Amino acid sequence: MKKIALAAALSLATTSAFAGGMAEPVMEPEVVAAKTSSSAGGIIVPLLLLLVVAAAIAGSNGGSEPLG
Repeated sequence: MKKIALAAALSLATTSAFAGGMAEPVMEPEVVAAKTSSSAGGIIVPLLLLLVVAAAIAGSNGGSEPLG
């Protein structure tokens, strides 16, 4: 009697495991980062640095005369 109950339980378990069949895997789309471009082409920062250096040179008094 125990063997029949065990066999019935195993047969129910195996049939329910394959009842749905194989499902197609769901693939998520790959995320691709868009490249951004600037019309200045990366020249803004060096130009600003050049302006700061030029302003510092123009503002200096040469260092030969004492202040006061």
